[in-house]
Amino acid sequence: MQDGRAPRIKNRAPAAIQITAEQLLREAQERQETAFRAPKQRVEDFEELNEYRGRKRREFEERIRRTRGSIKEWLQYANWEASQNEFARSRSIFERALDVDPRSIQLWLSYTEMELKSRNVQHARNLFDRAVTLLPRVDQLWYKYVYLEELLQNVPGARQVFERWMQWEPDDKAWQAYIKLEERYQELDRASTIYERWIAVRPEPRVWVKWGKFEEDRGRADKAREVFQTALEFYGDEEEQVERAQAVFSAFAKMETRLKEYERARVIYKFALARIPRSKSAGLYASYTKFEKQHGTRSSLESTVLGKRRIQYEEELAHDGRNYDVWFDYARLEEAAWRDLKDEGSTQEELVSSSARVREVYERAVAQVPPGGEKRHWRRYIFLWLDYALFEEIETKDYTRARQIYQTALNLVPHKQFTFAKLWLMFAKFEIRRLELPAARKILGTAIGLCPKEALFKGYIDVEVELREFDRARRLYEKYLEYDAANAPAWIKFAELEAQLQDFARTRAIFELGVSQSPLSMPEVLWKAYIDFEIEEGERATARSLYERLIALSGHVKVWISYALFEAEPIPIPRAEREEEEEEEEDEEEDEEAERKMVPGDPVLARQVLERGYKDLKSKGLKSERVALLEVWKTFEAGHGSAQDVAKVEGMMPIVSKKRHVDQETGQTVEDWDLVFADDERESNPTSFKFLQMAHAWKQTQGKGGPGAGGGGGGILAGFKAATKAASAAAASQDDDALSDVASSHGGESD
Repeated sequence: MQDGRAPRIKNRAPAAIQITAEQLLREAQERQETAFRAPKQRVEDFEELNEYRGRKRREFEERIRRTRGSIKEWLQYANWEASQNEFARSRSIFERALDVDPRSIQLWLSYTEMELKSRNVQHARNLFDRAVTLLPRVDQLWYKYVYLEELLQNVPGARQVFERWMQWEPDDKAWQAYIKLEERYQELDRASTIYERWIAVRPEPRVWVKWGKFEEDRGRADKAREVFQTALEFYGDEEEQVERAQAVFSAFAKMETRLKEYERARVIYKFALARIPRSKSAGLYASYTKFEKQHGTRSSLESTVLGKRRIQYEEELAHDGRNYDVWFDYARLEEAAWRDLKDEGSTQEELVSSSARVREVYERAVAQVPPGGEKRHWRRYIFLWLDYALFEEIETKDYTRARQIYQTALNLVPHKQFTFAKLWLMFAKFEIRRLELPAARKILGTAIGLCPKEALFKGYIDVEVELREFDRARRLYEKYLEYDAANAPAWIKFAELEAQLQDFARTRAIFELGVSQSPLSMPEVLWKAYIDFEIEEGERATARSLYERLIALSGHVKVWISYALFEAEPIPIPRAEREEEEEEEEDEEEDEEAERKMVPGDPVLARQVLERGYKDLKSKGLKSERVALLEVWKTFEAGHGSAQDVAKVEGMMPIVSKKRHVDQETGQTVEDWDLVFADDERESNPTSFKFLQMAHAWKQTQGKGGPGAGGGGGGILAGFKAATKAASAAAASQDDDALSDVASSHGGESD
């Protein structure tokens, strides 16, 4: 196209014959034209040779005139003259090139190579001398110079070249080459002297290690020890310097191990590890562990493993300083090491050092205060303080320090937001163990005044009860109930305390106060404890009045059941009569439970309670509760009544009927199962009562296996089935709590 744009492709369909990449490459190779090659000229005489040389020289001169700074052109010109055996001309060209760029390394190397090829050794020496004088920092020139002298068996000359080179303080490879030269000619003393000069120039750990290894290999162990000791004196005892010299310590210890001086090696390892931070000495610890596994005892091996675990914990804590689980493991590790030292009978200095290490770990741990003011972040952290205090109290017997730890922890916790009852209680118990009872009471009193909490009240009361300070315990219970009057377990514990002290009047008063509280956390538990107390005291009339009060408040089916069973079961005789009999029979050595006399129950009263309960539930329309009551009633009559009584209760049992009704929301006919009682039908629908009697007869026929048994699908009672115990229990499963209605009717609250 004329405007330079790409042609427009109209047909984008693939070609009929496809060409592969391999075919394209093969065709490109076949069609490639051969490179131009200059024709070979054959010189017949000197005249043609001189003409050829003159023409080439003019070409080279023209080229270097145009590109004077191109070293490549100079090298081609000089090498061509050398190929013509015109060495004088070649030297002249090299010298002219050196005038242009005297610092070209390639130029110097080519110049010396030309002289060596033409066997002009002295010229090559002179060139190397000029080159290293002009370029003393180019190691390649020095290596070539030294190689030339050694190749000519001029060892003193090579040594002289090395001496000139060493004055410039080259890198380590140059020193190593000089040492290897002396080793090749068995000049080991000279090599040792070179090592000493090398150390003076560059006192690096690897140089000390090489020198010590050299002296060991030549069989001079004393000299090797002297080298390593000199190195350790050079680095000193500072932490940074010792850390730098880890390689020296490791090599020194390994040399002593090879020489079977195991104690020397162990001392070296311990000296280094005692001065290097644990987080920076992993390699040295690994070497020490390997050494102890091979040559150590059990105790030394354990101490080595202990060091490795310390390094592991330090690395984890460096990653996350508030990982309290790691702090716990670290502290336990140090405490176990302290106990092992104590059991092994170590010196006092070792024990002090180990205890200081334990304290250091705990101090670092407790310094990691959790961020924010949420208690969940403090739950693990506070146990670090408790473990720290217990270590000081139990292990080191430093009671003053333990007291300071408790006080610091208490000052650290933000008690206005949250507190930890365990911390207060453990501090108080510590003071009790130290026979500082006033201090313990002051601590617990401060805790209750500053941040009252259920666990603090319980712990303080337990302390006073253990000390047999019952008056103080009573005052604490009073404070406890003033703080939380709805706490039913607190009322129960207070009453139990008074019962244990044989003050039954106070016990009853406490129970009465408790059940009269309007908001109560678990009222059913308190009522049950009150009733059980009266039953244990043998006060049936009082217990009966309590049941009546509870029924008036609740009317729950299980209250009726418990009331009926209470009337049917025997209870102990009243305590006054019991104490009189015990005084008369105190000389007899019989079991107290066996000789306790019981007052029998009254099945008639129990039956009356069940009838009252049935009527009450019937009036409330609670069908599933009535079924549960009838099941208990039937069991009761089976044990205490006659066959007629059992039959009467069975006649009161309902049947399960299927009823259809229209759902108000969907407008569809829904089938539900309903409990149908005989007495309800007799009162509400007398005409269908006879039909219900036929249903009961059908049930009995099914039980006996008579006609129609199992064929419930086609009879006139196909829509009914007997309310079995399982069905009634399923219907009554809506209320699982024994006295849950007490809370609702009494205005209580349950957690």
